[in-house]
Amino acid sequence: MASLIIENHRENAEIYTGAELCKQKSRELLDEISLPKGLLPLDDITEVGYNRGTGFVWLKQKKSTQHRFAKIGKTVSYDTEVTAFVESRRMKRLTGVKSRELLLWITLNEIRIDDPSSGKITFGTPTGISRSFPESAFEVDDEK
Repeated sequence: MASLIIENHRENAEIYTGAELCKQKSRELLDEISLPKGLLPLDDITEVGYNRGTGFVWLKQKKSTQHRFAKIGKTVSYDTEVTAFVESRRMKRLTGVKSRELLLWITLNEIRIDDPSSGKITFGTPTGISRSFPESAFEVDDEK
């Protein structure tokens, strides 16, 4: 399903390939929309695309991966394709990202910062339930 959506947005999109360049571009995109650069901690990205006209973004990676955000004790799963529509301080209609809550994987469909001065980032689900965490938990910690 995500592949079909990606194909619909490829025309006029900026498309990058190669793991290092893709990692750099994904961080630049997050910085551009004022979200923490560590929000997508993916190392094996094969393609990043951004259609500025529609606001559609996609990331493809070789295999799905999980990452534990130690500062908040949460594990997040990233599918082989992650897509979203982006705007300032927000990713909406997000696909390919799930968070582990107890024994369940919960689909996330929105990430947003409502009030930048609060230092909080909010994650929403398709059911309308949301949860906020400190932005600092999603900062890049491997840059010196």
